[in-house]
Amino acid sequence: MIASYNSTPMSNPISDTTPAAPLAEHLHRPQIRNFQPTGFEKDGKSYVLLRDPSMLTEQQMAVMPQVLQLVLLFQGRETLEEISAKTQAPMHLLQDLVTRMDEVGLIWGPRFEELERVAKAKITAHGHFPISCSASLGKDAQTCAEQMDTWLSEMEDPEIEGTILGLVAPHLDYQRGWPGYAAAYRALKKDQKPDRVIILGTNHFGIGDGVVVSEFGFMTPLGKANADKAMLAFLEKTLGAKRMYADQIDHLGEHSVQMHIPWLQHFYGDVPLLAALIPNPLVPPVSDDDARASTAQFVEAVRTALAEMGGRTLLIASSDLSHVGPQFGDQGQITDAAASEVEQIDRQRLAAYCNKDTTGFEAIFAKDQNRTRWCSVGNMLAAQAILRPENVDLIDYQQVRDPNGISLVSSAAIAFSS
Repeated sequence: MIASYNSTPMSNPISDTTPAAPLAEHLHRPQIRNFQPTGFEKDGKSYVLLRDPSMLTEQQMAVMPQVLQLVLLFQGRETLEEISAKTQAPMHLLQDLVTRMDEVGLIWGPRFEELERVAKAKITAHGHFPISCSASLGKDAQTCAEQMDTWLSEMEDPEIEGTILGLVAPHLDYQRGWPGYAAAYRALKKDQKPDRVIILGTNHFGIGDGVVVSEFGFMTPLGKANADKAMLAFLEKTLGAKRMYADQIDHLGEHSVQMHIPWLQHFYGDVPLLAALIPNPLVPPVSDDDARASTAQFVEAVRTALAEMGGRTLLIASSDLSHVGPQFGDQGQITDAAASEVEQIDRQRLAAYCNKDTTGFEAIFAKDQNRTRWCSVGNMLAAQAILRPENVDLIDYQQVRDPNGISLVSSAAIAFSS
């Protein structure tokens, strides 16, 4: 019913009669970390991959669909004995399940802490985060450049007047999201190289509940993108290094920043980069102890730093919009009528945003509880707060629908200009 594997799914299957072994103390009342469930089939059977989005280990684990219901009960509130009594699941199965989950770092505890420590040490030693999601663009710099040029050639120049200060662009996978990326980046000019780039991402699955800044660069198929050490030094004076970098391991498995770096390298080569994950303003922080920088504090610190440093800054808000359909918990498949309704909702929100009515923009989400699950409200608000642009122009709007009606994800390309 359970398996763990590296490259070959479902190797080493575990029988549900496996004898129980002594449990570590933290596993008696297990608390699961964030994970991404992904369904797949092997040998005619259905399984669910429990993917750790932090990517702390290459080893992964899969379970049968019915076991996923047990996994979701590991919230740190009930003991295994209580879960067994409630579900009638055999104790030895529950013990084996949490033991295997612990091995791959899916349970909060000493094993996860050790995996995190090792990952941090590797990143520190190399001075950058390794290639991850950007590898899907191509195997080498030339392949990536040719692919981006092909996509860019299919888009018209939006002919934005004035100086472009920044963009809103998607963070979808390239295969589905390339029209949105290309529409946004088509607005840039290669001969207008900035002195620095700021990428504001979304913290999808990390543990940080404040702004998470990276002190390290990022590796992509086009080479290493270096961190903006000068900007970081300014911010450290105001925000404090500990508050800025406390949760920077979240960048390891987070795609929203990394998906944009190849595009910027393609246009401008090696430009100093400030990467930050912005929290969701609709979700209150876990703690208000000021141990993490808030978005307001970060915005003010960045504005002060930019005023003192001078030069030209380009800002990218890495933002996807609505996420609807059964894949995200909605009832019923995505129909043309449903897609049209989502577009209407999206365009109402985008109208407020492009009119620079950020108060009204945020109020819309508070009123409807973000019912279509926009995932990047935080970085979109932060982008306008930092740049204070004269113009905010919608370049393109896209919807990506699963052919079976399981999901719809929307995105927009937007230009900020002065």
